[in-house]
Amino acid sequence: VQLVESGGGLVQAGGSLRLACAASGRTLSSYAMGWFRQAPGKERDVVAAISRSGENIYYADSVKGRFTISRDIAKNTLYLQMNSLKPEDTAIYFCAAARRVIVPTRTYECDYWGQGTQVTVSS
Repeated sequence: VQLVESGGGLVQAGGSLRLACAASGRTLSSYAMGWFRQAPGKERDVVAAISRSGENIYYADSVKGRFTISRDIAKNTLYLQMNSLKPEDTAIYFCAAARRVIVPTRTYECDYWGQGTQVTVSS
């Protein structure tokens, strides 16, 4: 599967962005999916993840109540709605697909990655 992220950009604190991850080659429902982010000098960490069935969803504590992961199977696209953005949300955001776990929360659990999209939140 090939993954291509879009929707990143520069936004003021308190603002919103919606990231999209378009999949090609295989249907999204074949994989558990996740959004990860990596800030300069830091490790790549999970932000949100969703199981293959869509029944199980995980959010990192830092984004609970602000971010929402969703998917549109017909469009073969994964989304991350980000509200109430904070400067500490600034990072490159990656989507990933996993075949071997129910909900991917670690980078080594993911089998495919997109190229990433930059999100910058100004104070």
